[in-house]
Amino acid sequence: MKILIAGGAGYIGSVLVPKLLERGYDVDVVDLFWFGNHLPEQTGTIRKDIFDLTIQDLEPYQQVVFIAGLSNDPMAEFSPSQNFIFNAAAPAYLAYVAKQAKVKRYVYASSCSVYGYTDNALFDENQPVASSYPYGISKLQGEQAVMNLQDDKFSVISLRKGTVSGYSPRMRLDLIINTMFKNGVRNREITVNNPSIWRPIISIEDATNAYIRAIEASETLSGIFNVAGGNYTVGEVGDLVKMAIEEHLGISVKLTIHHKKDFRNYKVSIEKAENVLSFHPNQNVKCIVKNLVENMQSFKDWDNPLYYNIETLKQLAAKSKDLRTLQEVA
Repeated sequence: MKILIAGGAGYIGSVLVPKLLERGYDVDVVDLFWFGNHLPEQTGTIRKDIFDLTIQDLEPYQQVVFIAGLSNDPMAEFSPSQNFIFNAAAPAYLAYVAKQAKVKRYVYASSCSVYGYTDNALFDENQPVASSYPYGISKLQGEQAVMNLQDDKFSVISLRKGTVSGYSPRMRLDLIINTMFKNGVRNREITVNNPSIWRPIISIEDATNAYIRAIEASETLSGIFNVAGGNYTVGEVGDLVKMAIEEHLGISVKLTIHHKKDFRNYKVSIEKAENVLSFHPNQNVKCIVKNLVENMQSFKDWDNPLYYNIETLKQLAAKSKDLRTLQEVA
């Protein structure tokens, strides 16, 4: 099977693509390579803006996976206009072209951010979504657009992922556990801004396995699926990261707790993904920290702007003078 991964040179793609190659898939990646290229040599690469892809470009592929876009709240709030272009319009356009090209399946990277504030209720995929932030809104718009294209000949699967953490060759230190790990190791202190809010957490290994489950699902299957490894309060995450660092590295870490207001609070049920996709996560917070410890020598340049998506976006914006032309300097 030939698969096109849009945004496949990023944090998730740099772990997902090697797994797909190991399973015998023929994989191409279309990307602007803002963060470099950490993919295996046998990966086909296409340096191209998604909006420049044509029906003819997509005809060779049986499946298309969209993991591109602006990937967190700071990026979305830095440039709301680009956020809605990359996260809402781009997946919609690519799905439309893929369907015209007779691609069989489209897998979309959604986010549990679409739930916004859930007042401590456990949400499944049938619950209402109510994000009021640019990132969550744009992810929901992208999801609604691609799901609208689903029919008997065009399968669409949307994965609403929890917050991903863990090591990737295209490393990020702006994700909850990765950030706590960096601060705990470098500064010997972890800061928790609000210990009571809930977040669904997922390791990068479990997240990439979820994409494999979606790719390998029955060709008639479509739907929206929550995928996470567990629901945690941020205070508990801080405790677990602190304990894991101290256990694996033998250093003492201070935990500092604040009580800042946060309007994002959600926890999710993954029962549907377990029963329909056979998605069964097997890594908890301590496993994620162990994974970071084992690979720490690969990302000890803590201040490298490539490890922080917002810093890279700011640098690109400064070079282009106009956020609308980011693709020209990427």
